Amino acid sequence: MSISDIGKAKIVYEDQEVELPLMEGTMGEKAIDISKLRATTGLVTLDNGYGNTGSCSSEITFIDGDKGVLLYRGYPIEQLAEKADFVEVCYLLIYGHLPSADELSGFRDKLTHHSLIHEDMKKFFEGYPPSAHPMAILSAMVASLSAYYPEEDGDTNIIRLLAKLNTIAAFSYKKSIGQPYIYPRNDLDYAGDFLHMMHAVPAEPYELDDTLVEALNLLLILHADHEQNCSTSTVRMVGSSGANLFASIASGICALWGPLHGGANQKVIQMLERIEKDGSDYKKYVAMAKDKDNDFRLMGFGHRVYKNFDPRARILKKSADAVLSKLGVNDPLLDIARNLEEVALNDEYFVQRKLYPNVDFYSGIIYRAMGIPTNMFTVMFALGRLPGWIAQWKEMKENPKARIYRPRQVYTGATQRDY
Repeated sequence: MSISDIGKAKIVYEDQEVELPLMEGTMGEKAIDISKLRATTGLVTLDNGYGNTGSCSSEITFIDGDKGVLLYRGYPIEQLAEKADFVEVCYLLIYGHLPSADELSGFRDKLTHHSLIHEDMKKFFEGYPPSAHPMAILSAMVASLSAYYPEEDGDTNIIRLLAKLNTIAAFSYKKSIGQPYIYPRNDLDYAGDFLHMMHAVPAEPYELDDTLVEALNLLLILHADHEQNCSTSTVRMVGSSGANLFASIASGICALWGPLHGGANQKVIQMLERIEKDGSDYKKYVAMAKDKDNDFRLMGFGHRVYKNFDPRARILKKSADAVLSKLGVNDPLLDIARNLEEVALNDEYFVQRKLYPNVDFYSGIIYRAMGIPTNMFTVMFALGRLPGWIAQWKEMKENPKARIYRPRQVYTGATQRDY
């Protein structure tokens, strides 16, 4: 599929009238191609944060924020969440089509075969202090994989990274709590194996709970890709220089680490902890959020992209209810979260402004109920987002028209002066 040329857009500047191509994507998105604007007029565009700038064309993910639509390779997220598992979604995003039974079986076998990390890499974990954030370990270990595997092993490295990130993420958690590492098991699926490596301890049986495995599988699917967000754009930008897969993905992990991006679900729990310490008076904080003169904001409500209900949040709400019901969790933070959810779904102030609970709100609640510590939330996000990053990196590398990312700027510093 390709972009259609649907006419021209005109820019009038001084005594020049410049025509620029007007393009349309397959889902009706329109764009002005300004690639030659600087060459023809000497002008650049200024778009702080690239909020209105398309940095690429892509066949991977489509979002309609006004209608609450999210598609992976054309498939609605609701259908994938109901019918697929995470490994199947990985294959879809990376290779562009749903796998046949044989393709899926072979893909699973390869992921199982490559799930162990090199024994030497365990020494890297030993060098980190106990207080090291799991995201610091995760990004460094992924970059270190490039020292073990040659760049020429393109498709095999994709498999290696998908398989080993599961193990690295679990090992980073075990390091942070001082427990022995638990090796992957060949008889478990992707989500189940991660929970096993996270929570099992030597010489003690660990029983997987099907409800938790299903919930984690769902969370990973819902986070698998989300168009040209901060971390995905970072992966593309670093990869555009010719950097290898491991270095590019490590850069995405670092971008995701920020509290305004992957750390958002962690902010939800921190907000709930603040309310709990203040006597669990959630109504007080709802009033503060409504007060335009108060800086307090409810975390996990509304979304920068979705001007309607986040479609992923609709799916996760059902999962959150199932997990909390199955586990019978007695947690004051989760009680506060449910009260805030009730307010946001029914209070006219929030409904009018479409400040519905988003994916970060529900994912934080589910992770906490599953016994995953707050500092691991962003690592879980990275696990889910990995296939999307790989797909975006692969698409860029295979595009013959791709070029190194090099944004322009509008200089506002001192004019030329003598020393």
